[in-house]
Amino acid sequence: MKARLQLVLAALCFSTAGAAIKWCAFGPSQIAAIRALVAMLAILVLIPESRHRWSWRVGLVGVGYAAAGLLFVFANKLTTAANTVFLQATNPLFVVALAPWLLKERVQAADLAFMGVLTVGLTLLFVGGHRHFATAPDPVVGNVLAAGSAVAWAFTVTGYRWLARQGGAGHGPIAAAAACGNLIVFLVCVPGALPFAAGRAIDWVIVIYLGVFQLGLAYVFLSRAIVQVPALEASLFLLVEPVLSPVWAWLAHGETPGPLAAIGGIVILTATALKSWRDTAVVAA
Repeated sequence: MKARLQLVLAALCFSTAGAAIKWCAFGPSQIAAIRALVAMLAILVLIPESRHRWSWRVGLVGVGYAAAGLLFVFANKLTTAANTVFLQATNPLFVVALAPWLLKERVQAADLAFMGVLTVGLTLLFVGGHRHFATAPDPVVGNVLAAGSAVAWAFTVTGYRWLARQGGAGHGPIAAAAACGNLIVFLVCVPGALPFAAGRAIDWVIVIYLGVFQLGLAYVFLSRAIVQVPALEASLFLLVEPVLSPVWAWLAHGETPGPLAAIGGIVILTATALKSWRDTAVVAA
């Protein structure tokens, strides 16, 4: 299977999270715990490299991954899927801020301009992202949690680059960090998830789907493709996720973002796509 198609399939799997989480009647702690346990097992089974070379570095990156995944689930239960995924898509803003500090990477003028545009999009989302739905009962708190997920994901992405610099062969350490992060989510959420409600059969199908396909299979596609496609080009294909996530939520739950929130999302996606295209062109030159 071609690498670029695998990236699109990974993004497609990722994009179904919002609608699926909202469809499940379990509470956020139960969803996060079961989803994480199933995802960890799926990653360990489907990506053999993830079973080896666990270390304190892998664990540290796993903490960032766990925070991002946990906040993402809780945010999806409180605000719209569009707001959640658009806000999480602002993570490059925080990556640019973290890279000089954690990786000693220089920030260029173009990066500062990119940060400014993302800040505008982020502001529009917060100002215009307060629409209430039955599936989005507290958008203000949900938006804050989604922004926190973006910060945590920025730490995770930066951590992946840090692991690669430590001499980790291939993408085994990255997959191991994902498995470790899911284990952390499970351990953190289990106390709040007990006692487990019996739930409907469809609720169990949804959380198993989230673990096996939305996370586990997506990481299989991603880990295979990322070694064949330049990272910046890969980021363009992965924009399929924030494009499709609001569509699934609209079709399944009737969620529609407000005008300002929609404009904010478009600003974020456009800025990210243009920066990725520009950086790819610079590398090719």
